[in-house]
Amino acid sequence: MPPSFIFWSTSQLKYSNISSFYEQKIIRDYKLREKVQAQHQTYALGIKEVWEIDEMKHKPGAVLHTLGWPLDNKTYGGSFLYHMQDRQVSLGLVVALDYKNPFLNPYEEFQKLKHHPAVRPLLEGGTVLQYGARTLNEGGFQDMILVKFQSIPHPVFPGGAIIGCSAGFLNVPKIKGTHTAMKSGMLAAESAFGALHEGSNMETYWDNLKKSWVWEELRKARNYRPAFEYGLVPGLAVSAVEHYILNGRSPVTLKHGKPDHEATEPANLHTPIAYPKPDGVVSFDVPTSLYRSNTNHEHDQPAHLRLQDKNIPELVNLPKYAGPESRYCPARVYEYVPNGEGQQKLHINAQNCLHCKACDIKDPKQNIKWTVPEGGGGPGYSVM
Repeated sequence: MPPSFIFWSTSQLKYSNISSFYEQKIIRDYKLREKVQAQHQTYALGIKEVWEIDEMKHKPGAVLHTLGWPLDNKTYGGSFLYHMQDRQVSLGLVVALDYKNPFLNPYEEFQKLKHHPAVRPLLEGGTVLQYGARTLNEGGFQDMILVKFQSIPHPVFPGGAIIGCSAGFLNVPKIKGTHTAMKSGMLAAESAFGALHEGSNMETYWDNLKKSWVWEELRKARNYRPAFEYGLVPGLAVSAVEHYILNGRSPVTLKHGKPDHEATEPANLHTPIAYPKPDGVVSFDVPTSLYRSNTNHEHDQPAHLRLQDKNIPELVNLPKYAGPESRYCPARVYEYVPNGEGQQKLHINAQNCLHCKACDIKDPKQNIKWTVPEGGGGPGYSVM
């Protein structure tokens, strides 16, 4: 993945792929969103597998994108399927984390996807090579002319600059951000060189970014994601008008709804979802998938997943939201288990963590903080 931050000094230029733990701290401490009146960021959780399939079914270069099913009409998300080289296909489901139903389980929705008649025949007889998950930012653009703001913060702070996905440069309808991340890194590097050798400053990065094709691309795509705040059908209608009629030139810039953690509704407003059991052929349980992620952490290190208030899970999350952390996590890190007195207590299996950071984003009370683990532990992706 492209680096998220760029730091500079009088003697060196250093790129560092730093987690959202540092990103959010920098944005908060330097008030980078407030500086440009930007909204909160909004995120999605992407769950993915890489399969090796039968050669007769393999079509290198073929692409399939879907929207909606298996998700309900009030939840934004969709799937992707890419035919790669060597009989490999990449299959994934992206679920927006502003979903309302606390019983929704993104991992189980992904398993359900694989039983679709357009997907299952492709996978049957194949082998899963790897499994993984990560969050994506979907917040987007700022319209400086109309003074309409979405989620991109001011990207320059003392001693550094935010680039790539940390700033929110993902093109949501394309599910693509590598190209914009690379270009933003190039622009930041040029500005850092100028700051070091020509007496300019890093604000030239912000200025040049707004003059680049990155800004134009994000401007045209800005209303796709917030349009689905009103549901699948209204979102499709607005997106169609944006793409086929206005070509991204709408005079209106839509805003996002509530932050993802505030979007979760109480469990008594929803019905539990009965997901089918995995068949072991195309759908699998969490431990099986976790094994395929090659995830490893040293067992004797302090847990890198930390609760700010240890009482909130049992006093708030469980009674009000039916323990959503046991479902939104795609690695079964969080489990409610009975203690010696028969009371349900939250148990954190930090060694299972895929570093997707969904918990840091989706926890209703923002009580879980993802921090960097010791020793470089985490998933061992090789073909993801």
